[in-house]
Amino acid sequence: CVLCGRTDDCPEKYGEKRTYVEYNLTVHYYCLLMSSGIWQRGEEDEGVDGFLITDIRKEVNRAAKLTCNICKKKGASIGCVAPKCKRSYHFPCGIQKECIFQFMEDFRSYCWEHKPVQKFPDRESRGTSQCTICLDLVEQLPVYTVLKSPCCKNAWFHRECLQYQALSAGIFFFRCTVCNNKDKFQKEMLRMGIHIPEKDASWELEENAYQDLLQCYQHCDIKRCLCKKGRDYNEPDSKWEIKRCQCCGSRGTHLACSSMKSWEQNWECMECRSIFAKSGSYSKQKKRSLATSEKTDGTTCLLEEPSPKCPRQSPGSQRNFLLQSPKIMCQNNLPPCSHLELPASNRVTMSLSPLTSNRNWSLRKKHLRQQRREVSNILKELKLQVNTKTTRLNINAENIWNSALKGFRQRNFSPTNTIEIKFTNCKDRSKADTSAASKHRFFQLLMLHLQNSSLFEGSSAKNLSLDFQAVKENLYFEAGKMIAVSLVHGGPSPGFFSKTLFNCLVYGPENVKPALEDVADVDVAQTIKMIKYANSLSSLQSTIHNCYEFLAAAGCLRPVTALCDKNMLVNDILIHHVIKRIISPLESFRQGLKTLGVLEKMQMHPDAFSSILCHKPERLSAETVCDLFTIHASSDVNKVEGAEFWMGYLQDVESGESVVTLEDILLFVTGSFSIPPIGFVPEPTIKFLHIRYPTGNRLLNCLELPITKTYEQFKNKMEFTIRNTLRAERQ
Repeated sequence: CVLCGRTDDCPEKYGEKRTYVEYNLTVHYYCLLMSSGIWQRGEEDEGVDGFLITDIRKEVNRAAKLTCNICKKKGASIGCVAPKCKRSYHFPCGIQKECIFQFMEDFRSYCWEHKPVQKFPDRESRGTSQCTICLDLVEQLPVYTVLKSPCCKNAWFHRECLQYQALSAGIFFFRCTVCNNKDKFQKEMLRMGIHIPEKDASWELEENAYQDLLQCYQHCDIKRCLCKKGRDYNEPDSKWEIKRCQCCGSRGTHLACSSMKSWEQNWECMECRSIFAKSGSYSKQKKRSLATSEKTDGTTCLLEEPSPKCPRQSPGSQRNFLLQSPKIMCQNNLPPCSHLELPASNRVTMSLSPLTSNRNWSLRKKHLRQQRREVSNILKELKLQVNTKTTRLNINAENIWNSALKGFRQRNFSPTNTIEIKFTNCKDRSKADTSAASKHRFFQLLMLHLQNSSLFEGSSAKNLSLDFQAVKENLYFEAGKMIAVSLVHGGPSPGFFSKTLFNCLVYGPENVKPALEDVADVDVAQTIKMIKYANSLSSLQSTIHNCYEFLAAAGCLRPVTALCDKNMLVNDILIHHVIKRIISPLESFRQGLKTLGVLEKMQMHPDAFSSILCHKPERLSAETVCDLFTIHASSDVNKVEGAEFWMGYLQDVESGESVVTLEDILLFVTGSFSIPPIGFVPEPTIKFLHIRYPTGNRLLNCLELPITKTYEQFKNKMEFTIRNTLRAERQ
């Protein structure tokens, strides 16, 4: 190198070593950047990254007259910028002597006496902690080789680790590895001499680095695959779409084969669930996740494979139809339709007898329905606060969180105003997509985003997480406010709260005892298990010694003189990690839920609200859908035959003999694929008319059905219209 005189080729320390044969010139990039007497006077493509060759020659001549205060050789091109300091040195010598070089603004250099140092409070304890980059121990001392994060109290790093990280991540991805802060962290690291190159991350520049990730597993592994076109058949946006295991991604299932809805995310294969079960982190509560809503025909959880006791019925076979007679409002009094006969090829025997294979489960579902009816009445009472003044929210479905946040924070937004949703990124929305349907869709997307956001942690039953940036931006308050507004304005409930989170909101965190299942962090959970299942005092003390730093940081260190002391220690750790650690987000979240008086009602009716906040909506059944609609018919229409075809079709859909699902039918009519906790306003109705194809009037929640001569015609018209309408909307 013409500036430092060394032959070393070490890009991490001295920058890229470049040789220009035409100019007979070799130079280290950092030596050139930090030289005191040279500036970039050219364009980026001139000379050496804007440093003109003539200027480099002049700088070499200038440095040749200066002696390095470290190695005592000539060519010291870098000088300390401190006033009255006359020290000069080569760049490699400065690194060796622990000088600071600031790769920003004027590219200043400070000698070993005048270099900037990080300030630490005198009362701050000294010790060791773990460098979160290399995971080795680092001494908490104000020395050159150690740097402290400016944004996290107990985050310490090796200088060398930070420099390697900065060179790899670049200016766009270099940030605190603990709290993810970027601006404050980068500013401090630049001040302390870390070079952050203005480039993209190294992993983004590698060609075809993510090529393997583009290969998706497409195979149904359920023991009894129901798809007639084979296990490898995959049709997106239908019941035959293949969903992969959320844990391993190497197993799959058709939606229909596991009785899943198209929007459900949490499907896990048998192998992964067995691993979770053995590790103890897959509790019974977690098994009833988003994808494990109960079927109403008494079968097992939806994550299990379909029971061989419930085979698909052929169209010609008889089966019990678990529907009560539909509500029929007509001009003439008719006898109740308790038994209706279909054409011979599609005969359905209807029975009002419920399944009694699992009496306890039936009673539990009945109790859950009663609680949800109670919640519906409470929410309707709260909705009386909503006035007719309209607030429009412009929503981008592809960026649902930011656009919702912007809308909720706008000056004219009020929870008591009627909300109108306008999707800005959908140019050709269907005319049937009314304001009510758009509102349903908006709140559904918003609740789904919250479930998968960094504000919550856990697989299915979730607790609040600790996100410092979210606390700073008051996002926990906004999340609570959005959930309250969704409940009162006819949107869905979140349905993913853990019992612990719900109890903290209702009874206060000081009255809640968390369980091991509430710990989402695998390492923390493993530490708690080691303490909990220690079988001797020596093994317990050894475990405590191994995790001493963790216990000290959590404030859970206590004298252990007997094996029974482990129970108190486990309890302390659980309370710290699950409750005390997130006390600030929890309080902010509670304040948000006070919107429109929702939290107050939760505290007055905890059992009722637990049914919608801690449980997903009950899976639709033919009985539920039939009960939901009231049939209207004029005097010139055969009401009995129309109801007969309608109920027969619902049974076909429920048993899998249709290309659509019960959720598709509800979406076609109301714009929502689940029944919101508050219910539908107006209540869904059915009209039988002399029309060619069925029509879903989402403004009135009215399903207009065609009058046909045969059941086959009725079924074909229903499937053709519903499937094509919903497919067009998705596109």
